[in-house]
Amino acid sequence: MVFPAGFSGDLSFLTSGIAVALDSTGSVLVAVDFQDGAISFHQTHVSELGSYFSGPAVMLPTKLPGMFALEINKSTVFIKATNDGKLEVLDTFGHSTAVSESLYLSEGQQAFGIIQQGDGKIILTIKLGNDWTSNLLQETIQMDYQRGIAQKVFINTYVRTDRSNGFRALIVNEDHSLLLVQQGDIVWSREDGLASITDVMASELPVEKDGVSVAKVEHNLFEWLKGHFLKLKGTLMIATPDDVAAIQRMRLRSSEKSKMTRDHNGFRKLLIVLTRAGKLFALHTGDGRIVWSLLLDSLRKSETCQNPRGLSLHQWQDPHHHVLDEDPSVLVVGRCDHSTDSPGVLSIVDTYTGQERSHMGPTHSITRVIPLPFTDSVEQRLHLLLDVNQQARLYPRTNEALDIFQRELGNIYWYSADVDEGILKGHAVQNNCILEIADSYCFHTRDLWSIVLPLESEKIIATATRNSIEVVHTQAKVMSDQEVIYKYISKNLLFFATVAPKAVGPIGSVTPEESWLVVYVIDTVTGRILHRMTHHGSQGPVRAVFSENWVVYHYFNLKAHRYEMSVIEIYDQSRLDNKDILKLLLGKHNLTSPITAYSRPEVITKSQSYFFTHSLKTLAVTSTAKGITSKQLLLGTIGDQVLALDKRFLDPRRTINPTQAEKEEGIIPLTDSLPIIPQSYVTHALKVEGLKGIATVPAKLESTTLVFAYGVDLFFTRLAPSRTYDSLTEDFSYALLLITIVALVIAIFVTWIWSERKELQEKWR
Repeated sequence: MVFPAGFSGDLSFLTSGIAVALDSTGSVLVAVDFQDGAISFHQTHVSELGSYFSGPAVMLPTKLPGMFALEINKSTVFIKATNDGKLEVLDTFGHSTAVSESLYLSEGQQAFGIIQQGDGKIILTIKLGNDWTSNLLQETIQMDYQRGIAQKVFINTYVRTDRSNGFRALIVNEDHSLLLVQQGDIVWSREDGLASITDVMASELPVEKDGVSVAKVEHNLFEWLKGHFLKLKGTLMIATPDDVAAIQRMRLRSSEKSKMTRDHNGFRKLLIVLTRAGKLFALHTGDGRIVWSLLLDSLRKSETCQNPRGLSLHQWQDPHHHVLDEDPSVLVVGRCDHSTDSPGVLSIVDTYTGQERSHMGPTHSITRVIPLPFTDSVEQRLHLLLDVNQQARLYPRTNEALDIFQRELGNIYWYSADVDEGILKGHAVQNNCILEIADSYCFHTRDLWSIVLPLESEKIIATATRNSIEVVHTQAKVMSDQEVIYKYISKNLLFFATVAPKAVGPIGSVTPEESWLVVYVIDTVTGRILHRMTHHGSQGPVRAVFSENWVVYHYFNLKAHRYEMSVIEIYDQSRLDNKDILKLLLGKHNLTSPITAYSRPEVITKSQSYFFTHSLKTLAVTSTAKGITSKQLLLGTIGDQVLALDKRFLDPRRTINPTQAEKEEGIIPLTDSLPIIPQSYVTHALKVEGLKGIATVPAKLESTTLVFAYGVDLFFTRLAPSRTYDSLTEDFSYALLLITIVALVIAIFVTWIWSERKELQEKWR
């Protein structure tokens, strides 16, 4: 039997033979009767349930005995079916409401929980399924508004000492946090939103200021006196277990690594993370605690933004010169839906306090955010936001930013990749947009070049570019024979990989003869292909990382039935004449000549492939402040661990029998596979469950890089790829050094006395 109006949403079964659903317009309730081997429909208009019910309704996913729930005009309405088949309204709740599934009690009774929320508190009500007039339990709990509204509730029961039923409620909030509520109190809470991080960036802590009073540091004088009293009780060994726990918390808070100020080595930072729920967290790298959290209003569900989601984080303002007076801020970019043409939302958040300075949206669509290497007088970084129509909009929207942008207009380029059509294009800014309302911050774009790949033989599966803020210490590289070669370190390089269309599926879905992997390195300003290489019999997925003048990528070799990692290094041939010392002395060199992307580059590439044991989830590379320290690859394995692999193992100049000079340079003898050293696991014996990404942040100390791996678990550590050559280790024995110095001073003094006595004795002879 066909219902002509159609249904919207799921069916809600009242009994074994009767179900209720809404029609496609959401204005008519349809009761479907399956009894007696026939199907019949009974329609009831929503407005017939009450004169104050108007507008489309939504069926809530509840499983209540003999009843169902509708959401109408931000109100939740509970409806049951009477014995004669009519629908009757039981109750209406005007606040945001969440309903649990029914819980079976003794004697065939069923209970369910209702959460109402408003004015910074939640009301938990437990009702019996067959008795709506009375409540088994009703409690009011104060809750932080930053958790958003309660989305789901699960109830459980326990037996009290008086043999009555007590109830616990597990509440899932809008920010994906969990609360366990019992007897009107929050027993525990968990920030499970941190299990769905979508983007990470680091922010510096404030500079430590002199002249700050003790009372200000300790928040107030009472807390300061209380802390010293607890320490005194601990010294006299009369502290209770609670006092001992409080003393430990105080020591942890006042320890050197958990201070809220910058340190000399740059180890203490704030990690700003954006979660899928649209909540920002600031994590302290010293002890991992949450310094502040903010559920962004711009990323919460509203009438104008039905399904918001956070996209990315970008540095908005980093006030180096005004660091004592202004706080840095971060730009949060989001979208109102999963589709690329949905409206975008923007928020600017203070990274020290977690306060939202401003927000905008819903506004134009956002397909890509391009941070520009320019800042204005207050050190706000310029950003270019592209929409689905390939129009570029400049932020911040100030006259100063517009003047800077127009001066640098001819040096701004970017690329786009259409994976479905197999087309890569290069773009540049053309002129102002022609809109109904004039907007001087909107610009049309123009296509500079395009690369069209044959869809019948190649499909793009991976891309990689250099980090725009990566520091390269030197362009020159000294070889073992004292020759000098120059790295090609253009920031306009793009690596992308394509596979045969049949090989897009899982590993082993095609034969080696039907599969091939093709990798490219192109210049995104001119579209010129600098390198192309084909791996026959290979298949994705491809994980790649681009750093300095080299790219490393990981894939599967069907012929060898093993994973492989390959490296491509690119060198600049146009500066080889600079090796002539006479030309350097006479000034006839091109070291200071300008470099343009439109000149045909004279480059050479070196490549090599190695077998590798593990499948990878993600791939990253270490970064340091000056780029002097040697690089390590950070491999996120399928076993949810992070493995550090020295870049020297992926040197394309490795040979089976390196010369003595090559050995002194550090070239390792060639082997067919890359070694996995157990001591190289950054995570040691731990697992980062559900590993999704690895972020690296340079410290001020050149030898050290900070590594943050995130998934369901979070893992943070410090890594020194070339050892801590510029600092003493934490286990260095200062006492032994002092004893050695004292012993040397005593030895010098004693030998001086012996020498004087011997010289005097020889003079008396």
